[in-house]
This record gives sequence, structure tokens and C-alpha cells, in this order.
Amino acid sequence: MADRLRFITCGSVDDGKSTLVGRLLFETKQVFDDQLTALGKDSSRFGTRGDDLDFALLVDGLHAEREQGITIDVAYRFFATPMRRFIVADTPGHEQYTRNMATGASTADLAILLVDARKGVLVQTCRHSRIVSMLGVRHVVLAVNKMDLVDWNREVFDSIVADYGKFARDLGFATLHAVPMAATSGDNVVVRGERSAWYAGPPLLDYLEAIEIVPAQVGDFRMPVQWVNRPNLDFRGYCGRIASGAVEVGDPVRVAPGGGQAVVSAVILSGALVRRAASGDSITLTLSDEVDISRGDVLTAAKAPMTVADQFEARLLWMSGRPLLSGRGYLLKIHTSLAGATVSRIKYRIDVNSGAQLAAKELALNEIGVVNVSTDRLLPFEPYAQSRGLGSFILIDRLSNETVGAGMIDFALRRADNIHWQALAVDKRARATLKLQASHCIWLTGLSGSGKSTIANALEKRLHAAGRHTYLLDGDNVRHGLNRDLGFTDADRVENIRRVAEVARLMVDAGLIVIVSFISPFRSERAFARTLFGKGEFSEVHVDAPLAECERRDPKGLYVRARRGALKNFTGIDSAYEAPELPEFRLDTMETGPEECAERILRGLNL
Repeated sequence: MADRLRFITCGSVDDGKSTLVGRLLFETKQVFDDQLTALGKDSSRFGTRGDDLDFALLVDGLHAEREQGITIDVAYRFFATPMRRFIVADTPGHEQYTRNMATGASTADLAILLVDARKGVLVQTCRHSRIVSMLGVRHVVLAVNKMDLVDWNREVFDSIVADYGKFARDLGFATLHAVPMAATSGDNVVVRGERSAWYAGPPLLDYLEAIEIVPAQVGDFRMPVQWVNRPNLDFRGYCGRIASGAVEVGDPVRVAPGGGQAVVSAVILSGALVRRAASGDSITLTLSDEVDISRGDVLTAAKAPMTVADQFEARLLWMSGRPLLSGRGYLLKIHTSLAGATVSRIKYRIDVNSGAQLAAKELALNEIGVVNVSTDRLLPFEPYAQSRGLGSFILIDRLSNETVGAGMIDFALRRADNIHWQALAVDKRARATLKLQASHCIWLTGLSGSGKSTIANALEKRLHAAGRHTYLLDGDNVRHGLNRDLGFTDADRVENIRRVAEVARLMVDAGLIVIVSFISPFRSERAFARTLFGKGEFSEVHVDAPLAECERRDPKGLYVRARRGALKNFTGIDSAYEAPELPEFRLDTMETGPEECAERILRGLNL
């Protein structure tokens, strides 16, 4: 059977990506008669080619795509020739859909980068090239399209090839082949164009049929565990898809990150017992010994353990309209494992045109950067250059479940090996028991002037009178010491809450009842704070008062200064406040006084 090539079409808007894919499908006889008839009708209604067939409509199936004449989603298509089978991902050129382009590139062996001969190399051309390089695609075809619109001028083609060659010099492509073509007419797509006699190379399809893609190194056995199959008391199987290497009955295997070892007693493939399975196979393994294995663990060859760490450096493509800020909490999905994560440092962002490393405190939509990532537990992984499947991850917003970033791991940070949790003989429960109480974090959030500090003070007085051991972390007080280096930008606010949340966690671990009184305007940071505590240890209290009332009270004169423009980034005026959606307590301070509010919290928590 002919081998298979997965490739992606990418580039800027209206460079002809969908038209090229449609032309390839048509020329390789992948379009049936009824589809051709429908294409004729669609071309007259949605097409941009007058009475001619618009081959882009074979790929652009969404109504919005046809209406606007653009590609929005990734369209996967299959076609074959006697020489080879192909899977092509047709991806959008618009900057706002860059995440879809990255999705298509993540599994590609080769990229066809289209350039409009009239426009040359554009910013989006450069951005897509860097993403392709970052995702490990090492073979690129520079398809200079719409050459018919520049009268097949060789100087135009040579100039574009030279410009792109200079740009791509440091992107690490193993092959870079340029083809002049016209996708609408098919010149140099499948057959050689008569008007480009000066081009000595093969048509695009011939090149795709002939190029040799060296497979990635086979590597040692690695299988992320997707499911622990326990249908009855007599069977326990570990299911997953082999990411690399092979496994046989009798092989010793190791569990990452746990470290337990066992011997493979059976390999089940497609419901049948087999002796051996290899990379790409979806299998079930049974082991000789009872070992603690869960979803997200990775089974590896015993002689070749994986890297395990909770801190690493990665290249990151940011996909959200909200900027990436250091310290903000996310969920990290890598192979079959899910963990809490923060970007602890943005080392730099990469200029998509020049490749320059630029200082950055945040990453905006579609920007690429190099970052340090910290996770809340040890994760098994391999560098992306060694394994796409075991070295790539996505970041997910905790509140919206939106995928906000795609990352490729470069290496584990040395500090991950040098820093370990120290086992302590006295734990949180023992410390709290000595104080005759249950430790807890009470997190008060609300606008400035809503009454947080007054309620927090009243609450601590009542707890102290009852013999409880407490500590009050107040926003202004903490900024005089621990957080005195932070301002009031969004990035500084995120770091402010991250530090306070970590301090509160330590205090709860010491057995104290901690009262936190901070504006803490962002839901994501409050959600991150909650994750640091055990079940039932964290209570969010929304101290609620309308903005107009807070301005009327204005105990510190801050609103007056903010309205004058003398105080920038002030919550409620020129910086947003995201009210809690499901707090444990909501206190309306227009109707309830601080003493009664404190009493409500005490009654509700029974501390």
C-alpha cells in the first residue's frame, strides 16, 4: 500500500488555499458527478469566478465561509493517487482564526505555504511560518499562487522566493521548495503550465508524491494511560494508544510519575491477544503485579524512564482575546493528564517578522512567546522535539473551559529537580487540633468602599473573642510590605492575588482561620486561590454594594482621584470588576450592617 502524507495549506487571507485543495481533489478524480453538479450551482450563487467553477467551495462548507468567501474552520480532506495517499488540512488565513491553523499544523508532515504573487510575503505569511516551525513541521512548499495575474513574470517569482528565503533562514526547515502556479486554472498544480517554461521543477502534485518524509525516531516504549478497564474482579487492564516504541509480553515496564514497576502479562489489540504492539496501536495491557496506575500516568520501558517534573520551559502560542498574565491559574492538558498550572514567567515574546526576542509582561492574541510553566503536580513528558504527542499541551481557562494557549515543551527546569517537598511530622490537622479549631480561609471580595475591611475586622474580633486563632490579610496592609513592588496593572493585580493566596494557604496549613480582604477583581484569580485549599477550607464572600454607593462612601478619597484621572487602573472606573457568580455568601451592605454581616458568616461556617 502507498504511504501516507499529511500536509497543511496555510498563508495569508485570499492567497488561494481552498481553491488549491479543491483543484487537487478535482484533478485526482475525488469529486463525484453529483458533487460536481452541486458545485456548479454553488459557484453561480456563492462563487467568485463568474461562470467558472469555484473549487474553493468543495472545501469551504460553512455558510459563513461561503457568504464571506473565506475559510474559518479547518477542513480535512482525503485524496489518493497511485503513488501515495494524502490527508490535507485546509486552514484559515485570517489572523483571528490562527488557533485553527495551529490545530491543522499540529499533525502535519509538510506545509504548503501559499503567497499571492501580487502581494508577496505578508505578516500572516511570517506568523504561519513560525507556527509551522514551532510545531515541528520540517518540510515546506512555497506555493507562489496567482502567477497568471502577474503574467507569469519570473522576476516577481524570484523576488518572492528570495524574500521568503531570507526570512525562513533560521526556522529550521529541512526542505524548502518553491512552485509558481495558478490554482484556478491548475497550471503547475497537477500538470506543467505552458506559460511558465522558465520553471524547471515538477508540478506540485508530482513533488508531493515524490518527497521523502523521514519518520520520527521510533524511540522507547511510551503509552499514556487513557482508561483503567475494570469490568470485573478478575480483570484489570490499562488502555491507551502507544505514543512511541513497541511492547511485548514479558517486557518490564515502569509507571511515570509513580515509579512502580511490573511485567507485561498480556497485550490486547482489537479484542485479540497478540504478542507485540507498536507505535500508533490502541491497546490494553495487563501486568503481572498490582501497581498504582491511573489515567494520566504513562507506562514506559523500565530501562528508559521518562522526564518527570512540575516546572518546564515551553514555547507558547496564545489564542485568547484576554492576555496571558504571569501568575494566572489555568488547567493544563498534556496527553491524557490534566493538572492545574500557572505561567510563572514570560521570558520573552517572539517578533513574527524578525524573530527577535522582545521583553514582555504579557502575551496578546496570536503572539508567540517563551515561558516558564509550573504545575500543581509532577507530570511525565518528553521534549516536543523528541515527541509531539508527549511534549505538547494546551492551556484551558478554568471558568470558561476555553482553550487559550498551545504549548511545546523544550526542557524541564533544573529547579524542578533541585526542589522537593519535605515530609513533615506535624501536619495541618495536628496544628489545627492543638488550637481546638478547624483551619479555614474566608475570602472577602468587592469594590473599594463596599465594606470589606470593616466586616473583616468585625469578623476577626468575634472569632478572637471566641478563642479562635486568626489572622487578617488586608489589601492595603499587604501592599506596604510583601507586595510593595506591585502596581495596579492587570498583570500586577494577578501577581498580587497569587502571592496573597499562597500566604493564606500557608496560614491555613498552620491551623489558622485566615480572613482575606482584597478587591481581587478577577474571577480567574479567585478560582485559582480556591484550588490551593482542601475541600471545605475556602469560602468566598461577595461584599456587594453598588458602584454609586461605594463612590458616595469613598472613605479614602480614591474614587474622586480616579474620576479626575489622577488614579489609573482603578477598579470600577477604568478597570473591570468581575463579581462572583456562586459565592458561599453574598452580603448586601446597603441593607445589612457590618456586625450583622460578620454574624451571618459565623453562623454559616460554624467556626
